[in-house]
Amino acid sequence: MSKSSTTTDPDWLHNAHAGELLVSEFMEPLGLDCTALAEAIGAAPARLQAVIDGAARVDGELDLRLARYFRMSEGFFLRLQDQYEIREAKRAIEGDLDRIVPRAA
Repeated sequence: MSKSSTTTDPDWLHNAHAGELLVSEFMEPLGLDCTALAEAIGAAPARLQAVIDGAARVDGELDLRLARYFRMSEGFFLRLQDQYEIREAKRAIEGDLDRIVPRAA
C-alpha cells in the first residue's frame, strides 16, 4: 500500500511555530495563561504574546527564562524556533536549492 507523498513528506506537514508548541505542550496542560507565565519568568506579557501569536521569535533570553521555568535544557525553545524557521525557508526557496550544485571537496 503506497502512501501519498503529499501527506507523508515531513517538509510539507504543518510547521508549528515555537509559540504554538509553547501553548499546546506547556501552557495548556498546566493551565497557564500568557500573563501568569510572563509574570513567573519575568518577561513582558506583550512580548510573550507576540511569540505565542507567531509574530515574534524566541530569542536567547526568552529561551533561558522558559527553559528554567519548565526545567528544560537551555536552547530547547531556540531549537524549536530554529526548526520552524529552517522549514519555512526551505519551503520558500526549494526550487533555488535544487539548482545549487554542491562544491566538490
